[in-house]
Amino acid sequence: MNVWRRLSGQRRALALAGAGALVAGGLVTLPVTVAHAATQCDVSYTTSDWPGGFTATVNIKNVGDALNGWTLGFTFPDGSQRVQQGWSARWAQSGQNVTAQNESWNASLASGATTSIGFNGAWSGSNPKPTSFTLNGVTCNGGTTPTTPPPTTPPPTTPPPTTPPPVGSKVDNPYAGVKGYVNPEWKAKADAEPGGSRVSNNPTAVWLDRIAAINGTPDSSSNGAFGVRNHLDEALKQGAGYIQFVIYNLPGRDCAALASNGELGPDELPRYKAQYIDPIAAIQADPKYASLRIINIIEIDSLPNLVTNTSGQPGGTAMCDTVKANGAYVNGVGYALAKLGAIGNVYNYIDAAHHGWIGWDSNFGPTADMLKSAAVASGSTVRNVHGFIVNTANYSALREPHIKITDTVNSQTVRQSKWIDWNQYVDELSFAQAFRDKLVSVGFESNIGMLIDTSRNGWGGTARPTGPGASTSVDTYVNGGRIDRRLHAGNWCNQAGAGLGERPKAAPEPGIDAYVWVKPPGESDGSSTLIPNNEGKGFDRMCDPTYTGNARNGNSMSGALPNAPISGAWFSAQFQELMRNAYPAL
Repeated sequence: MNVWRRLSGQRRALALAGAGALVAGGLVTLPVTVAHAATQCDVSYTTSDWPGGFTATVNIKNVGDALNGWTLGFTFPDGSQRVQQGWSARWAQSGQNVTAQNESWNASLASGATTSIGFNGAWSGSNPKPTSFTLNGVTCNGGTTPTTPPPTTPPPTTPPPTTPPPVGSKVDNPYAGVKGYVNPEWKAKADAEPGGSRVSNNPTAVWLDRIAAINGTPDSSSNGAFGVRNHLDEALKQGAGYIQFVIYNLPGRDCAALASNGELGPDELPRYKAQYIDPIAAIQADPKYASLRIINIIEIDSLPNLVTNTSGQPGGTAMCDTVKANGAYVNGVGYALAKLGAIGNVYNYIDAAHHGWIGWDSNFGPTADMLKSAAVASGSTVRNVHGFIVNTANYSALREPHIKITDTVNSQTVRQSKWIDWNQYVDELSFAQAFRDKLVSVGFESNIGMLIDTSRNGWGGTARPTGPGASTSVDTYVNGGRIDRRLHAGNWCNQAGAGLGERPKAAPEPGIDAYVWVKPPGESDGSSTLIPNNEGKGFDRMCDPTYTGNARNGNSMSGALPNAPISGAWFSAQFQELMRNAYPAL
């Protein structure tokens, strides 16, 4: 999957400010002035601090007239203080000024009622409490001397909110402050491998790649006995805070490749809705699971195909023409967003390809527009989109530390190298952050976040370069220094030499909700030779190590490992190589 396709030619999470002197948390109570009869409030602001960070809980009590919609405002006293992830409100920061606007579910605030919101923050200089708050522009002033609880020890990861948001309400970043679900079926396969226990406790996504996967497929080579409800029940047993599903069964699925073709024909949109999306939504909406943050990765390798792999494009296919003309992808994604997004504790992230697919100017903007068209199709709105994911099941390096897109060699830009080939990006982090800005500009909400699949983009081991290449030409410079060691950026199937990437982590960079392992390491991308199966999965020559390539990968060798099973099936040799080449190393 994730065939290379192209035409030739602050999220609210802000950067961690750094550690500084310890400032103890406290409580500030600010009653309202009686000068304003309509809007009056009492605000308490409590923090739990550690060096460089803190969690704040803000309780807003309405002591004036009933409100239908509210915005809290305050100013951080120290210029280093930053909001990183918030919940129960839409948080924004400009300079030292912070605002928190109500969510739809807590917009109404009766007289005498209290609502609780909060955020995780960072500081470097000091962490004093705000001295004044406003509600809908009206000042709530006054105050008491802060109390000083004993200092706390920072947790190793993002701390949970002191007061969790109400069950079923959406938070700003569903990955923050809670642990992820570990799929016991994947864990058992990883644990059976020598050394696999080093990584088997990481959360990975559950792939729903056909209708039968909803209830479990115990006789299948690429899915286990667990269905959706089994996984959700197990997540409750684990005390997990979030669980990830890949929604992956569009009509005419993966129209430009064969290894991950699906069971539904291009004209089976009604079946996709009734027999696939509707049953998944019914299970996820069960109140039993309301305490879980259910994260859906929506239809990888779909919408960007409609931009890059139709008639007139290098390697365009008749199937891509068909699903573009009949609206199967756009309307299928829109229906999934609308149906799943209506559930209060569900978060939808749409697949947005990767930098080696849509990083060119000719693909960048049109792909954003295509994603927007799907987000408002079939009764959906952009509010059903919590964010986007890039590099799903792909190998693009998170960072290229030795190459910048602005580098020149002998007065030639590195964009002229064969590897970069005039792309605007060299790695996934810079692409994800830039594409997020583009998506906001075409109409998505300003608080969307990005995910990056880092399950197989580590590129460590002895082949990892330690500095830039020789400056004899742009090609020697780029090829000698690039972390991504594929033969071509368009190669996508079971790539030789790859390694595990960054472990799953919440809010690692501005605009990035999380690094995730959506593709479970050890599961094949596709078979090296034709293997008959009853899952609708074909044989793609890009998975054949003897294949000499096509227009999509510059007629390069495929770089695929030999002896691979069908997509989704366990591939022990690849799992062992991923562990050997992990970066950071295991």
